[in-house]
Amino acid sequence: MTATLTRRQLEIYEYLKTHLDEFPHPPTLDELCEALGLSSRGSLHKQVQALIDAGLVEPMNHLRRGIRLVAAEDTVEPGGLPLLGYIAAGRPIEAVTTPETVQVPPALRTARDCYVLQVRGDSMVDEGILDGDWVVIEQRDSARDGEIVVALVDGNDATLKRIEQRPDKVILHPANAAMTPLTYPPDQVQIQGVLVGQMRRYQ
Repeated sequence: MTATLTRRQLEIYEYLKTHLDEFPHPPTLDELCEALGLSSRGSLHKQVQALIDAGLVEPMNHLRRGIRLVAAEDTVEPGGLPLLGYIAAGRPIEAVTTPETVQVPPALRTARDCYVLQVRGDSMVDEGILDGDWVVIEQRDSARDGEIVVALVDGNDATLKRIEQRPDKVILHPANAAMTPLTYPPDQVQIQGVLVGQMRRYQ
């Protein structure tokens, strides 16, 4: 989703997610106005239209017939990116897909498709990437030498490393003086994305 929602639009969306089952049928604008304690039906119409444009809700033939949420599997939370499991900052481990989303500030992502992985391991600590951090990955299948990438090894195991590409081999460099680089034939390594952002919880 590329649309940016206002706080009021997010409040309406959250209300619909929480209370939609309480209505005997898809609520109309008049019913939503009453439920939300709003006096201006015209203002609500604009807010709901923004949610429709964002792909979060859909009208039942026409707004006068009511609105409903778009199926959850077809949407991503406003400001959210898919969390696709864990990524090894050490020896490769399998990346596990999970049906979750993570809220990511716009400054930590790009205009391209991005996703989030949670780091396990300490092989990238000298880059300031710690065990438990969330990394924001721009999805792409190529990278420049020196970029930190998600590399899929042998089609199964994903790892986060700084990449060096040579005609006869791919070297995945850790950022930990106690660890050695991983070297593979080029056909064993598939780039799945490039690091563009990072988040950490201090608790």
